[in-house]
Amino acid sequence: MRRANRQALLRLALRGAAFTAADAMAATGLTRATVLGVCAELVSAGWLEQVDGAPAGGSAQRGRPARRYALRSAAAVLVGVDAGEHTLTARVADLCGRTLATVHHPIDQAEPDPPVDRTAMVTALIDRALARAGVPGTPRVLTVVGVPAPVDQHGRSPHDDDDFWQRMNPGFVDALSTVPHDGGPGAGPGSPTQRAAAGGAVLVENDANLAAIAEHAGGIGPHVATLLMGERFGAGLIVDGRLLRGASGGAGEMRFLDVALDDERGADGVAALARRWSLEALAGDGALDDGAGVAARSELARISPGRITAVDVFAAADRGDELARAVMDRIGDRLARISVILASLLGVETVVVAGAIADAVEPVLERARMRIPALTGPPHPRLVASMHGSEVVVRGAIELALARLREDPLEYLDQG
Repeated sequence: MRRANRQALLRLALRGAAFTAADAMAATGLTRATVLGVCAELVSAGWLEQVDGAPAGGSAQRGRPARRYALRSAAAVLVGVDAGEHTLTARVADLCGRTLATVHHPIDQAEPDPPVDRTAMVTALIDRALARAGVPGTPRVLTVVGVPAPVDQHGRSPHDDDDFWQRMNPGFVDALSTVPHDGGPGAGPGSPTQRAAAGGAVLVENDANLAAIAEHAGGIGPHVATLLMGERFGAGLIVDGRLLRGASGGAGEMRFLDVALDDERGADGVAALARRWSLEALAGDGALDDGAGVAARSELARISPGRITAVDVFAAADRGDELARAVMDRIGDRLARISVILASLLGVETVVVAGAIADAVEPVLERARMRIPALTGPPHPRLVASMHGSEVVVRGAIELALARLREDPLEYLDQG
C-alpha cells in the first residue's frame, strides 16, 4: 500500500504542476492524512519540495495558504544518446525534460571502429555531457541509447550479413549497465532496462523508433511513419498511437526495398542516393545525360567526387542545374513509392522525413507529392519534413525516458 501511494503521488508530481493536498486527494482518491504523510516522505527522500506562492490564475484566499508541493526536477537527470554511424550525440535533461546540455562527437571514418572503441566513446561522451550540464554527481536515473539497428526486447541487435548491426550496437545495454534490475511491468532478467551500479537504468532502442517517438510527442498524429534518412533508410512506425516493433525489433527495417524497387541497394538513404546517382550521371553510367553535355555543364562536376553531398545536389538543382534536377526528381520518385507502400500496407496518414537532411529536403518532398497521385488513388499520405533536424533521435530518447519515468516512477526513483 505504501508503495502504491508513493507511486500515485509521484505520477501526479511528474505531470509538472505544483499541487496541494486537496489536488492530490482529488487526483488519487487518497485521504488527506495519507497525502500529507507520503508527501513528507517524498520531500525527505528529495523527490518533492514544498513551494511558495498561489496557483497561477487562482483567486485570493483568506487565512493560511494551503501547503503546495512540486517535483524537485533537479533531483536527478535523464540522458539521451544518439549513437549514430557517423556522429554521436548525448543530451542531459532534468526530470521535467528540460535540456541541460547537449554534446556531439564526430566519428573519424578513416579509423577502425571495433566495438570496444564505440562503447568507450559513448561512455566518455555521456561523462562530457554530465560535466557540461554541471551535474556530474547528480543521480542518473535513466539513459536511453538510440542505434541504427533493430533492437530486440533484451536491448540487443541480431546479426546481419556484414555485421553492421552488431558494430552499431556492440552490446550497449551490457556495457553501460552492470547490475540487472528486475522490477516494473515488462521488466525482468535480460530486460533492455537494466540498473547500472552508478548510472541508473539503461534502455537501448532503434534510432528510427526514437525519431518516431519524438514526432508523435509533438502531436503529428496517431498513424505516422517517420523515415530517418541519411546513408540508409530506416522507419519508425506508429499505428493507432502505438509503436510497432515486430520480431527482434525488425519492424521498420527497409531491406524489403531491395526487392520492392528491384534495386540491390534499395534501402540506401537520401544522402547515399544523391551521391551515387550524381556520380553515375557524371560518369555517363546513368540515363541522365541527353548527349548534349549535361554532365559537363553541371556544377557538381567541379566538386571532388568524394565530397558530393545531398545538400550540394539540392542547392545545384535550385540554381537550375539539369543533372542535379534529374537526380532530385529520381529521389522524389523513390520517396513517393516508399510512402505509397507504407501508407497502403500500414494505413499511415503521414510520412515524416527526419534526420539532418530534413532541413534541405523540401524540394524533394514537393516532387514526391506531385508523383504520388500517379502511383495510387486517394487517400494519399501527407509528406512533411521533421522540425527537429539532426536532433530528432536524441530528442526521442529523452521523450522515451520521460514516458517510462511517468509510467512507473518507482522503477527508477524508488530507493527503498
